[in-house]
Amino acid sequence: MNAIVIIPSPLRNLTNGERKVNIEVDNNMPSIENIILALNNLYPGILGKILDEQNQLHKYVNIFIDGEDVRYLDGINTLIKDNDEISIVPAVAGGSIDLT
Repeated sequence: MNAIVIIPSPLRNLTNGERKVNIEVDNNMPSIENIILALNNLYPGILGKILDEQNQLHKYVNIFIDGEDVRYLDGINTLIKDNDEISIVPAVAGGSIDLT
């Protein structure tokens, strides 16, 4: 199963400047969590920028599957379909958060 992950500017230093990354995941476990783990295998360190110590999305990171926020679905356990587009989006609020 293939997914396209859109990488935000603050994380592109970890992906060698890549804006879009194609990720292959096991058909038996096609979840957001497994996409993040596969992304971390390709680009070590990116996991810590997306998930906290409890293996949950950082408060300042949003993930969308084809435009739907996974927080309103099943969080990182949300299942994906082949060729879904997954966007990692830093939350926008007053002040600034350093993802780098």
